[in-house]
Amino acid sequence: MISENPMASLVTDLPKELSQIVTRPNEFNVKRRRCGIPAIAILLALISTGCGSSRSTPSAADDALQKVAIQLNWYAEAEHGGAFQAKVDGTYDRAGFEVEIRPGGRATPIAAEIEMGRAAFAIANADDVVLFRAAGADVVAVAAAMQDHPRCILVRADSGVESLEQLKGLTLQRQEGQGFVEFLRSRRLLDGVREVPYHGSVSNLVNDPKVAIQAYSFAEPFLARGEGAEVRLLMLSDLGWNPYSSVLVTRGSLIRDEPEMVRRFVQATVEGWRNYLVDPTAANRAILASNQHGMTAEALAFGSKELVRLARPGDMPIEDVGKMTADRWESLVRQMIEIRLIEPAKVTADSCYTTEFL
Repeated sequence: MISENPMASLVTDLPKELSQIVTRPNEFNVKRRRCGIPAIAILLALISTGCGSSRSTPSAADDALQKVAIQLNWYAEAEHGGAFQAKVDGTYDRAGFEVEIRPGGRATPIAAEIEMGRAAFAIANADDVVLFRAAGADVVAVAAAMQDHPRCILVRADSGVESLEQLKGLTLQRQEGQGFVEFLRSRRLLDGVREVPYHGSVSNLVNDPKVAIQAYSFAEPFLARGEGAEVRLLMLSDLGWNPYSSVLVTRGSLIRDEPEMVRRFVQATVEGWRNYLVDPTAANRAILASNQHGMTAEALAFGSKELVRLARPGDMPIEDVGKMTADRWESLVRQMIEIRLIEPAKVTADSCYTTEFL
């Protein structure tokens, strides 16, 4: 019960569902590889800023350029290329912004950073947005860089596994609580699969054809091949689990209070993505300078090349980069209800996103 939790007295000013994440985290299946709302991370963010503090918004004040922070959901990688591109090529400057790009990590509290106004914008995945809103956070998606999600299951080419329907008998390294895991379970595709935690290494896969790992198509395959393993990617999007990825999000209050500022930032970021997909050279140099966690130029070049087919599937016109549709959001919310990640009627699809700035 909440009264039994020693942290309960610290969260009385939070929305009910957000406070439950802190006091009853096991009731919320929200662990994510690249974007989540860990209970202690949200609590620490709230303590450091003060639960009753006012939410700040970027202000031009006396500066020629308006200072804006964008919070990444992971260490700087190709999946954040559009923001870095817009910064290095002057797109943000021309739009009137001085932008700080803040790297993330394994426990970046995206929802808390946005809700408390410590960052005006952030990068997340569409399913994270749904979870944030189910928890009471007013986080809204305003553009989607990747139409297709990079999530895949990685197997060795000599494993004999050629589809997600053939995982039986393997050991799958995965992070518990992620939406794609629940999706696979709902399809009974993990029956007969030994599930173990994933700790971010491809070594077990490289050494054992009976091991499969969760992966992003623009990252782990390159690492595995670099260690001499031929691998096969089994894309979750082929099976129907396909949330938008590298989604630009902000808080609803900023949309309501400063719509023109949001419009300028969204359009500048989308322009950055379009330029990055054409030539990522300059942005990749900035990403390498920001990422101090083992990123190499070769891995980044591989990732930025792979992103093109995710951002522009079927040779989608580059003018459409960033778009979102009602059908995709409605399908995602429906899937997350079906696999019991959120309660029915807890979140409506149209509350998760807006296309008014695209």
